[in-house]
Amino acid sequence: MADRVAVEKILDQVAAEGRSSLTAPEGRAVCEAYGIPTPAERLAGSAEDAVAQAEAIGLPVVLKIVSPDILHKTEAGGVLVGLRDAEAVRAGYEQIVENAKAYDAGARILGVQVQQMLTEGQEVIVGSVTDPTFGKVVAFGLGGVLVEVLKDVTFRLAPTTTDEALSMVDGIQAVEILRGVRGSDPVDRDALAAVITGLGQLVADFPQLSEVDLNPVLATARGATAVDVRILVDPEAAKEPHRFTQEEILASMNRIMKPASIAVIGASAEAGKIGNSVMKNLVDGGYAGEIHPINPKATEILDRKAYASITDVPGDVDVAVFAIPAKFVPAALEEVGKKGAAGAILIPSGFGETGNVELQDEVVAIARKHGVRILGPNIYGYYYTPENLSATFCTPYDVKGGVALSSQSGGIGMAILGFSRSAKMGVSSIVGVGNKADIDEDDLLTFFEQDDNTQLVAMHLEDLKDGRSFAETAKRVSKRKPVVVLKAGRTSQGAKAASSHTGALAGNDKVYDDILRQSGVVRAPGLNDLLEYARGIPLLPAPKGENVVIITGAGGSGVLLSDACVDNGLDLMAIPPDLDAAFREFIPPFGAAGNPVDITGGEPPSTYRKTIALGLEDDRVHALILGYWHTIVTPPMVFAELVSEVVAEYRAKGIHKPVVASLSGDVEVEEASDYLYEHGVVAYPYTTEKPVAVLGAKYRWARAAGLL
Repeated sequence: MADRVAVEKILDQVAAEGRSSLTAPEGRAVCEAYGIPTPAERLAGSAEDAVAQAEAIGLPVVLKIVSPDILHKTEAGGVLVGLRDAEAVRAGYEQIVENAKAYDAGARILGVQVQQMLTEGQEVIVGSVTDPTFGKVVAFGLGGVLVEVLKDVTFRLAPTTTDEALSMVDGIQAVEILRGVRGSDPVDRDALAAVITGLGQLVADFPQLSEVDLNPVLATARGATAVDVRILVDPEAAKEPHRFTQEEILASMNRIMKPASIAVIGASAEAGKIGNSVMKNLVDGGYAGEIHPINPKATEILDRKAYASITDVPGDVDVAVFAIPAKFVPAALEEVGKKGAAGAILIPSGFGETGNVELQDEVVAIARKHGVRILGPNIYGYYYTPENLSATFCTPYDVKGGVALSSQSGGIGMAILGFSRSAKMGVSSIVGVGNKADIDEDDLLTFFEQDDNTQLVAMHLEDLKDGRSFAETAKRVSKRKPVVVLKAGRTSQGAKAASSHTGALAGNDKVYDDILRQSGVVRAPGLNDLLEYARGIPLLPAPKGENVVIITGAGGSGVLLSDACVDNGLDLMAIPPDLDAAFREFIPPFGAAGNPVDITGGEPPSTYRKTIALGLEDDRVHALILGYWHTIVTPPMVFAELVSEVVAEYRAKGIHKPVVASLSGDVEVEEASDYLYEHGVVAYPYTTEKPVAVLGAKYRWARAAGLL
């Protein structure tokens, strides 16, 4: 059990002295309070005292300077190791103190730490940092002096469960070192996991601990010991952003997405103006609710009575769409708040994205005062097809389906719109979030989670306003519905000046990558991937196991498809002898069973049909990847039709397995691929990578959702 009282006393003393860091003895005491093992050590105030303490602990020892003003002891010449006799300890004490004074003449020196020297073990780092996006995160990786060079580290939200901690230990690239190489013993995974969970609980209990470094931690077959401890304190690190409850979010979002009445502030009868485009989209899009133009200079717009102010509108108004310059927004928002609207859709730019943060803060304060939720500013608007709602100045969209999409960028939003139309992808919603002054991805996920019209959520984002809230929401939502994310800005800029190894390591995209994965999110590497995942994942049945089989008419495609499986974390099934024999009954002698199953290019449609049917009916096969080669014997559309027929036949029998296809050939394979897609088989021409990537995305979600 953690000794919180002991830590509180130490931190109270640090705060009383106005310090921003703990001394090494204080850090050791904090670790002990949370069950994190440290070496035996004592504080010496003189050279003779150091000798006495060293002899009491047992030689050899390590000496370390103890100063609240010197964080990086090695840089200051404040660490000496391997001191094996009294004379070495005596001289070492004097040398360390002299080095520290030369490094920082004004540094307060509290003494020298005499520490038991541990001579064996693998060096790892366990740390915590207050990430600006996700708050408290814990890190694990290879430690020692090369930690910032190798950067072989993984992150999780703090606190962590034991299972999550073990996944961190197993999740670094150099995990084989920890498992034992060249006759060395494997390290104690459970002991390392205990250090990780202990540290995670510590920073969760005391969020003012801004950074904690346990580096190195020496891991052996018998345990794990934190040799060096560095802890920084910052009261600002304990602050959390404002958060709405799920009930509050849904109360507002249901009115925003399913409004009975909409007001357009800045509505216009003049073609080409944003206020006119919004009105036309609402009217022509078939929205059945009330539409109220707000314009003090008009009496009627698009056959709707115009009002000088939203407060003049009779009855309730759920949503106000703003199409006026930024400087006029605060006054109009006050009136929207008095009217009791649930949402303000701020299309105009000129706020935080241009540096006008004060204006953005002002409108947020007004909205908070009245209980209005803001979408935007600086957005194209939003669509919700079940309500025939196109509250946007862009082109309307009416192909209904189960995919909800959002984007932080207007340009990306239009790419989403164009792809959806071109691919005939049915959507439930497309939402621009822009500056995310208020409503962000958390709010959207909370709504789409309970929205029966949405089966998958795909999001383009440049940042997360409250990464911890998003991660917690996504983890809940992804158990039921896939959440796909394209995180822009994934290339590392490197950490800014960081005062700890953990802080430096946390400055790259790895934090996003690990925590999104921890939350069950499927991350897309690019925009087209995001859109293809959104289109294809709902089409594929959830696999029931990891066994993937490739059936191909071209050996070259089989090799590339195999490579793609490895790249996407898919397991090619080791074909058992009886199944191997069954496949061989249908393929020519010069073909190849095994996996891939190569039926060769000259085979008639019946060979494709029989081998695919065999893969579908065998319970040990969980997913099929088809590689087609254009031949006169089996033309593209013949292949497409037979695949569709056999898949439909087995689905009618209750056998639902994901099937994807790669088609190589002349231009006819384009039509064949479209036909397959329309009949529930994810298929692409001219590529072996894309169909496997979609299947891999489906598998990543299924694993995270616990379906396998």
